[in-house]
Formats: sequence, C-alpha cells, structure tokens
Amino acid sequence: MRQVLWTLFLRSAGLQSRVIGLRTPRRGTEVPRYEGLKYAVSLFLAIALTGCARPPKLPAYATPTAPSAPAWDTPAPWRPSDPKDAIPKGEWWTVFHDDELSDLVKHAVTANQTIDLARAQYMQARALTGLALSALYPQVAIGGLVQDQRLAGTRAGGGGTAANQATFSVTPTVSYEVDLFGKRVQSIESAQATLQSSAAQLENATLIVTAEVASDYFTLRRIDTEIGILARSVESFTRALELVRNRHDGGIASGLDVAQEEALVASTRTEATLLRQQRDAFEHAIAVLVGQPAPLFHLASRDLTVEPPAIDTGLPTDLLERRPDIAGAERQVDAANARIGVARSAYFPSIGLFGSGGLLSGNLWKILDVPSLVWGVGAAVTQELFTGGARKAQMDFAQAGFDAAVAGYRQSVLQALAEVEDDLSGLVVLNDARATQTDAVAAATRALDIANDRYIGGLVTSLDVVTAQQTLLANQRLAAQIQGERLVTTVQLIKALGGGWDASSLAAARVKR
Repeated sequence: MRQVLWTLFLRSAGLQSRVIGLRTPRRGTEVPRYEGLKYAVSLFLAIALTGCARPPKLPAYATPTAPSAPAWDTPAPWRPSDPKDAIPKGEWWTVFHDDELSDLVKHAVTANQTIDLARAQYMQARALTGLALSALYPQVAIGGLVQDQRLAGTRAGGGGTAANQATFSVTPTVSYEVDLFGKRVQSIESAQATLQSSAAQLENATLIVTAEVASDYFTLRRIDTEIGILARSVESFTRALELVRNRHDGGIASGLDVAQEEALVASTRTEATLLRQQRDAFEHAIAVLVGQPAPLFHLASRDLTVEPPAIDTGLPTDLLERRPDIAGAERQVDAANARIGVARSAYFPSIGLFGSGGLLSGNLWKILDVPSLVWGVGAAVTQELFTGGARKAQMDFAQAGFDAAVAGYRQSVLQALAEVEDDLSGLVVLNDARATQTDAVAAATRALDIANDRYIGGLVTSLDVVTAQQTLLANQRLAAQIQGERLVTTVQLIKALGGGWDASSLAAARVKR
C-alpha cells in the first residue's frame, strides 16, 4: 500500500522515479494537460479508501484496579439499612429539612466564585474538545491579492526596459490531513476524557462548596445555641446574685459569697462576648461562600434544632460511582491512555492533501475570463527518519503521565475510603457521647437544685452553689457542641459519599462529532 501511495504521489507531482519503475514521458514529449489532476485525484481516492480502514490502536482502555474493602469497619446498629437513594440526587442538603440552609446553598451554587472558576474551566475543556473535533474536517480558506509593482529593466529578460506589472487574484484553498494511524482519533478521545474529567471537577467543586456552606451554617447555629445558653445562665446567675446580696445585707451571707457569684456572672458574660466573635467569623465565611460582601450579609440568631438524618453508606465500591473526584481521576487516566496513542502515531508518516484554485490576471477586467482560471492539487507525505530520540522520549513521557494518572486515581480511592471511615467512626462516637451527655445535663440540673435548697437551708456555702452552676453550664454547652458536631460530621459523611452524585451523569459531558 505504501508503494502504491508513493507511486500516485510522485506521478501526481509530475516527478520521475526509477526506484519504483514509473514510466515517464520521453524528452520533448508533451504531458497531457490534465495528467497531474488525474493522478492527484487517484491519490486522494486511494488515501481516502485507506483511511476508512480501522487505524491501529493501543489495547482497549480499562479502568485501573483500585484498592477497596468488602464492607465498612463500623459497628451496627446505629446505621439503618435505608435504600441507597436516601440522599437526594443533586440537592442533598434537603435531607436536613432546613429552609434557611437550602436557600443559602442555592445562592452558593449560583454565586460562588470557586464554582464559577470550575465552570469556566469546564467550558475551556469543552472548547478544546471542539477544537480537536475540527480536525475531522477539511480546512477551507480563501485569499485575495491586489498588487501593482514596477519591474527593473535590468532584470533577466527585461531588455533594459522597466515595466509595471499588476496582479489580481482570488484563491480558495482546501487542506486535509489523512488520519491513517490514529493520531486524530486518539487526540479526540483524550480531549473527550479530559472534558468529562473537567465536568467531574465542576461537580466536585460544587460538592465541596455546598458542604462547606452546610458545615459553617450548623457551626454558626451551634454557637447561637451556646450564646443562648450563656444568656439564660447570666439571667439565672443574676437572680442568684440578688439572693446572695439580700442574704449579705441581712447578715446571713458573707462578702465572699457575693464576690464568688459576681465573678461567675461576669465570666459568663465574657464567654458570651468571645463566642459572638466566633459567630461573626463564621457568618463572614458563609457570606464569601454565597458570593455576598461580608459587611452586608447577616443571619439572625437561632438555636440549633435540626436532627441529623439517617444516612446509608452502601458498600465501599459504591464510591467509584458516587464520588465526582474519583470519577474525574479515572477520566484523567483515560485521557492519559489516549495521549500514549497520540505519541505512538509519531512513528508513522503524516499524509496531507491540499488543493487550491482561483482566478489570476494582470487585468482586473479580464479576471473572470477562462484563461484566468488557475488550480493546483497535491499531497504531502512526511516521515521523520531521525529525531535524536525525541519520539521515544515523547512515548516515555506519555507513559509516565499514564502511570501518574493511575497513581492519582488509586490515591483518590484510598483517600475516599479513609474519609468515609473517619466520618462513620466519628458519628459512632458522637452518638454515644450525646446519650451520655444528656444524662450528664440531667444530673447537673438535679445537683444545682439540691445545692440551692441546701444553701437556702444554711447547710452548704455559696461555693457549692457556684460549683453546681458552673458544672451545669459546662455540660449544657458540651451537649450543644456535640449536637453541632453530629450535624457537621453528617454533612462531611454525605460529602465523602459523593453527595448523591452519580458518575452516569458524565455520559452527557461530550461534544458530538
């Protein structure tokens, strides 16, 4: 086949070749007018037919193996066996049934700059895929020329007489590179896989931002709850302080009792003030996530009343389909595999077809006459014979890129497994802690009631009351902190599980040929 192509190419160009035994016209014999065109067309048809054959490819791509586990290492029965679609597809945050949270997350999806950046990068990848697909079609261009020049009389054949020469031309051109060896196909496959990876990165950026909004929101509500506990404690401690002062005025309580109660009231107010600073920081963080200027963004205080929903984790292998970062890493492996094919195609010739035609005349008014018609067709074959090891280096580079992508994919899987296990074990601990802390708050409440009764009865000092008050306050705050951590950890678990996303959605992220 190569010899046939070379034969047609040389004959179309009107060249002589004794190497492959072409018959050439004898000297002085006129070559028929359309002989070159005939052979050029023959060359085009031969290459086109050859191009219809399946190009040589690398072995079919297969998703790399990744380490996994048959089940999660988390004890029952805290996790119910809900169906896998318990997390809504897309709007996973609705499982918390908090309208304010849903509004914040929706604002973040449309206004967050990190998501906008990932979206713009996705559009860039889409444009690059369209650019790769454009190579499937011939490139057509048209050019025009208007030129007037003076030719020197001393030029060869000028006879010592200067002359003016005008040139007018209109020339369309067509060029096409024949993809006999799969370079274009592999480039397109690489671009399509990169596009899908970019789509997964956009989904992952959205998941990260929405999870951060939910985590910060629940943390802010936990702080609101603590501030409320402190405010109610200040009211309670102030009433106790009035009682101690009255007893002091009556000569029953000492000045030490008054000072201890005053210190408790003041320190509790200080803790509330410091918590407000933390609240402001989280409020500002949420403002950035939803694309709002921090000075103009405010959320009214509200206690934390949401309960974490039950989340089914499925099997560890489900992460391969449910996490966009893993799906994106796998698509990068596919793209790297295709780039090996692009590098491999450098070992084969590059064949291009070209043609041009148009009108050329020295007189603008005669440019439409038949003698002004010009044309040219041909083919170019390029084969690198010696590159100083460049082709092998390109192959090695592409292979190393593939190995790196495989390692990145496997690392993504390992990281995902660790994140889910962290959150699962965290929820186990937090659920147990919540149960015991509920008992602790109840016991601290009873202890304070007893201390107050005994203090009024003169059986204990005010120090016992102050100690009981501090113990109850600390246990109430710890209970609020555990509740907030349960919600935040649930959000992180949903994020680690992919947030209801599914890799099948990547099928739509393609540019059609």
